[in-house]
Amino acid sequence: MAQTYLKNSYIVTMGPEGYVYDGGGILVQDDRIAAVGIVDPALVGPDAEVIDLAGKYVLPGFVNTHVHTSQQISRGVGDDVDFKTWLHKRMWPFESNMTAEDSYVSTLATCLELIRSGVTSFAEPGGQFVEGMAKGVAEAGLRAKLAKSVMDCGDGLPPVWQRTTEQELEQQEEDFHRFHNTADGRIGVWFGLRTIFNNTDRLITRTKELADQYGVGVHMHVAEAKSEIEYTMEAYGEPTVTHLARLGVLDKNLLAVHTVWLNNEEVELFRKHDVKVSHNPASAMRVLGFAKIPRMLKSGICVTIGTDGASSSNHMDIVDEMWLTSLIHKGWRLDPTVVPSEDILRMATINGARALLDGHLYGSLEAGKKADLIVIDPHGPSMLPANDKIASLVTAMHSSNIESTMCDGRWLMRNRKILTLDEDAILREGCERSAAIYKRAGIELPDRFPVVKVRG
Repeated sequence: MAQTYLKNSYIVTMGPEGYVYDGGGILVQDDRIAAVGIVDPALVGPDAEVIDLAGKYVLPGFVNTHVHTSQQISRGVGDDVDFKTWLHKRMWPFESNMTAEDSYVSTLATCLELIRSGVTSFAEPGGQFVEGMAKGVAEAGLRAKLAKSVMDCGDGLPPVWQRTTEQELEQQEEDFHRFHNTADGRIGVWFGLRTIFNNTDRLITRTKELADQYGVGVHMHVAEAKSEIEYTMEAYGEPTVTHLARLGVLDKNLLAVHTVWLNNEEVELFRKHDVKVSHNPASAMRVLGFAKIPRMLKSGICVTIGTDGASSSNHMDIVDEMWLTSLIHKGWRLDPTVVPSEDILRMATINGARALLDGHLYGSLEAGKKADLIVIDPHGPSMLPANDKIASLVTAMHSSNIESTMCDGRWLMRNRKILTLDEDAILREGCERSAAIYKRAGIELPDRFPVVKVRG
C-alpha cells in the first residue's frame, strides 16, 4: 500500500457540494483518494510520502474532451487558409500519409503537452490507427477514450480512406476488442463518426447500436460549420441535429463536438436527450463561429472543453482554452456575467468526466475516486495577487503555473519535469516524422518572408 499525503493546500474539490478547503489535505492511497479536506492523522501511515504544498492549489486533473492526437505533428498545416484548402489540400493529405508508427509518436507528443497543461484524461475523436494511439497513451500514463475516424462516403476522400460501411464497422469492433479497458483500465475504446459529410445514415445508426451494445460512447463532429448545415438542408431537408434526432442517435452517450450551428430547438433536443457537448473555442474562432454556450449552460446541458487538433488551433493547452472561453461569450453576447469562472472550471473537470461517462471515477476530488489531480503554483506575476482565487484559475493562470500532474495515483510530472516519457527524444523524432509526412503528401507551406539559407 503506497500513500502520498499532500498537506497545507488550497483544495478546489469540484464535488457536488462545491467545497474549497483552505489549508486542507489530500491522502492518496495507491490509485485512489482516501481522504480529502480534513485528514485524520491516524490514516497517514509511517511510510507515506508527505508533501507540504505551502498553500499551493490542488485541483482535479483537467479533462480534455476533443483531441486529435494524430494531428499533433502536423502543427502549422492549416494556418491562414480557407476551410476547403485546409481539409482537401492540407489535412487529409497529411493524415492519409501517416503510418501507425507516426500515429504513435504523434500521440506521445500530444501527451507531453496534455500532461504539462494539467490534463489527466482526454477523448480522441479518431485518427486511423487506434493501435498507435493506445500504445502512446499507455506509456504516457494518461487516461483516454480512443476512437477511429470513421468515414464511408464524401467527396475528395483519399483512396486509402475509401472504405465501405461494413469495413468501418468491423474495424471499430476489432479495435474495441483489442484495446478497450487496457493499460490497467485507463484506456477505453469508443466509436467515432467523423462528420455527417462523410457518414451515411446506415453507418451512423449502426455505430450508435454498437456503442450501446458495448456500453461506451460515440464521438462525432456535429453542426461544426455553416457549410455543413447547408449540406444537410439540401441532402435531408433538415439541419444536422434535427436529422440525427430523426435517426435516434441523440442520447446520453453521444459526445457532440463544436455544435456551433444549432438552432434553439436543437439546443432543446440536446437537453432532452442529455447529449454531451465539447466546446472548442480556439478552433471555432478560426473559421466556424460562436456556439450557443451560454444558452446550453442555462439549459443544463453538460458542456465541456476540448482543444481540437494541432492542425486547427496549433496547441493542446486546455488552460488557454479556459481563458478564451471566459472571454468570447461575454464579447459576442455583450454581457460580462455569462459563462462565469466557476462554470468553466466545471466544464474542464467534472463535466468532462461526465461526458466521458466516468463521472463516478474522477473529475472531482472526493474520497473513493481515482487519484487524478494537479498541483498549481500561483507564485509569479501572472497570477498574483490572487484576490479572487477561483477566477484567477481561469482568467490569470498559465499552464506554466501547473507544477505537478498525477493520474491514477502516479506522478506523470513533478516540479515541471515529465517522469513517464523522454521529452527531448519524442520531440526530435516528431519533427523528423512530420517533415517526412509533409514530403510524402506533397504539402508545401509558403515562405512568409524572404528566406536566406546560411551555411557555415
